[in-house]
Amino acid sequence: MEVITTHINADFDSLASMLAAKKLYPNAVLVFPGSQERSLRDFFIHSTLYAFEVERIKNIDLQEVKRLILVDTRQISRIGKFSEVLSKPDLEIHIYDHHPPSSEDLHGSLEVISEVGATVTLLLDILQKKGIDITSDEATVMMLGIYEDTGNLTFPSTKEEDFRAAGYLFRKGANLNILSNVITKELTAEQIFLLNDLIQSATRYNFHGIDVVIAEASVDRYVGDIAVLVHKLKDMENLDVLLVLVRMEDRIYLIGRSRLEEVNVSEIASEFGGGGHPTAASATVKGMALIEAHDRLIKTLKEMVKPKKVARDAMVYPVKTIEPERTLEEAGEILTRYNLNILTVLQNEKVIGLISKQVVEKAEYHGLKSSLVKEYMTTEFSMVSPDTPFSRVQALIIGQNQSFLPVVEKDRLVGAISLGDLMRIL
Repeated sequence: MEVITTHINADFDSLASMLAAKKLYPNAVLVFPGSQERSLRDFFIHSTLYAFEVERIKNIDLQEVKRLILVDTRQISRIGKFSEVLSKPDLEIHIYDHHPPSSEDLHGSLEVISEVGATVTLLLDILQKKGIDITSDEATVMMLGIYEDTGNLTFPSTKEEDFRAAGYLFRKGANLNILSNVITKELTAEQIFLLNDLIQSATRYNFHGIDVVIAEASVDRYVGDIAVLVHKLKDMENLDVLLVLVRMEDRIYLIGRSRLEEVNVSEIASEFGGGGHPTAASATVKGMALIEAHDRLIKTLKEMVKPKKVARDAMVYPVKTIEPERTLEEAGEILTRYNLNILTVLQNEKVIGLISKQVVEKAEYHGLKSSLVKEYMTTEFSMVSPDTPFSRVQALIIGQNQSFLPVVEKDRLVGAISLGDLMRIL
């Protein structure tokens, strides 16, 4: 028996990837390993457009499984009861996944892994190369997978391949009305109450210079689509890092979102038996009280949050300088000798200007090489301190197009950051 399955708490990318895999393995049985997100369950219940042949796991004889096809996951802890078949000596495993590697990863005889925005993107590329066609109904479901996992193609994890896949699905007749109805559903009353609890409980912590907001809530019955609430809270408060703990029934759900490379929420979720991407991850925890989960999360953050990058991490020193009373000819000699593009102009050890190779060469071309540096230097530029956040450095060099940034401490030049220095650390 061939089985196509995915991770517990399956979402639309899971479903889309399973359907795409079914086109590659037509004799395989589609089986969810456990629960699905509420939006996916509602889609099954209310949709009359699609007749999915999905078998219940309780009807599967695990000992009969000869080939296990995993989509949208490769972590042992996320495949539910199918982990019981992994010890079978004759089991063949095929893997299609877009998540970053983890210590829990399975390995298969066939692995198609790439960190694109959605797993279905990988499978669509294979289908197109093999000349396997899809229907408009299938295109709609697959588009749902891409839209959900990429935030309508807006998340930082979105790649060029996802845009190409979405374009292909549009050409194959994906129904945008259905996409809109499914993705933009209004919140239920229970979700609104839960979101309000999360807003009220949101607390800001600082780990190694990084602000992290943790929100918690406890409800007696299951409320679906917590990820939607987390996304709304993150956007409402414009948060760089948000971690949410919600107790529902006998489980605790952890969902994390991060815009900062210093906070990899996938690594954090893996400490709770979950996983995901550096920017979006989740975990489901059993047998733990909410306060225990909170304490463990704080401990994990202390250990895993990387120190915030600052200007000091990228700057170089010593910096070649020149006095304002020196000539452009002298400036040109220094620039050429050390293969530099910009010199910092110092007067009494204080930065007062910048002079570029381009300006010097242009002046020399016009016979002005004996002119003084102070007559041609620019005095309109930004400076930073060694502790200036790296995001500010990026904004100045890239956003404001200042390719050379002096680093000053107590009015003294202590370093400089060029565009090349920035690119190296990025």
